[in-house]
Amino acid sequence: MTNFVDWLQKKMNPIADVLNRNIYLSAVRDGFFGATSILIIGSVFLLFANLPISGYTDFMNSIFGETWQDFFNIPYNMTMNIMVIYVVIGMARSLARSLQVDEVQSIILSFAILFIINPTIIDSNNREGMPLDAIGPSGIFLSIVITLLVVKFFSIFIKRDWRIKMPSSVPEMVGNSFTAMLPGAVMMIIAVTIRIIFTFTPFETLPNFVTTIIQLPLLRIGSSYGATIITQFLTALIFTFGLHGPSIINTVMQPIWLTLTAENQAAFQAGRDLPHIMNLQFDANYIKLGGVGATIGLAILCCYFARSNQMKTLGKLAIVPSIFNINEPLIFGIPIVLNPILMIPFVSSTIIFTSLTWFITSIGWLPIANGTNIPFTTPPIFAGFIISGWQGALWNFIEIILSILLYYPFFKIIDRDMKKNEKQ
Repeated sequence: MTNFVDWLQKKMNPIADVLNRNIYLSAVRDGFFGATSILIIGSVFLLFANLPISGYTDFMNSIFGETWQDFFNIPYNMTMNIMVIYVVIGMARSLARSLQVDEVQSIILSFAILFIINPTIIDSNNREGMPLDAIGPSGIFLSIVITLLVVKFFSIFIKRDWRIKMPSSVPEMVGNSFTAMLPGAVMMIIAVTIRIIFTFTPFETLPNFVTTIIQLPLLRIGSSYGATIITQFLTALIFTFGLHGPSIINTVMQPIWLTLTAENQAAFQAGRDLPHIMNLQFDANYIKLGGVGATIGLAILCCYFARSNQMKTLGKLAIVPSIFNINEPLIFGIPIVLNPILMIPFVSSTIIFTSLTWFITSIGWLPIANGTNIPFTTPPIFAGFIISGWQGALWNFIEIILSILLYYPFFKIIDRDMKKNEKQ
């Protein structure tokens, strides 16, 4: 087992290093992390407009009138429905830092090209605008590609010194504006040309092409049971070798899951059937109870049932973070890392909870997560109630019991060995 662990760690470390050092994946991750707070706030307002409590809607109607939900929907519409704006700012800034080019000009150029590429619409009063789909969840994939290409293209011009140079006496901000003028002009010409070319195709626009050929297939894969099982398994497996699994896997999966979450939110807001069982909330609030590996059961066992002093002490330290789905004290304290005994329940829990939750949701016992983008630190049971009502809270409670039962035999082995060592 030691040889196998050493071999696997040797093989996985280079892969993890490559993913962590990739500036483009890091930029995407930073873009979403930067927008997380504002997206969560908008989602909470949507929750207030649709609390899963019997009589809540009638009570609010009697006080504020039947249009009261519109006011709660405004923060949601100005956050989730235009999320591309917030994500692009973070992505462009992060990549510009990595490529050592001007951050402000990178952000401005990214938006300029994005707006040129996307189609405009005209209403019955001849007022022109851009469809929300272009800057909402549906447009996130195209915005990622455009932002990364724009900033990279900008950096090529700067490094090759293809720019308009101003005298040293000119203020820096003015000089930076002229520096971006030549690459900006070239990119705008390319963007307009692309837009014209697509008018002669069946897709009519580049966004329609991306949605049909790339985005929809990716969403179908990301929302599938098989893809979710694989990603959850790899996340846990990587973590058992001391590498932060969520940081590695979620860099790829978070844009897909967040888009699925946003589509559930839109359907929830409109009163339609929710389309996606798999989404960001399914991952965070039904699989990772207590953190990756559903370790909340292990934390409870350590805190209340341990016989060794080491496990008791660790349990007291770990129980509060585990309630908020943070389990690094357990992963590195027991440790679970490179521990062939605890690796078994840690990895298998992802398959068990993914499969069980998917099954009871698919047969209608558990409502699909409503898309409320709550923080991953929201405690179980409370989180389940927010995203799926009382059935979600009940399922979270059952999952905690299952987690305790799953970890118990392996916990007893570790605890017995530690107690024996303490006596010696």
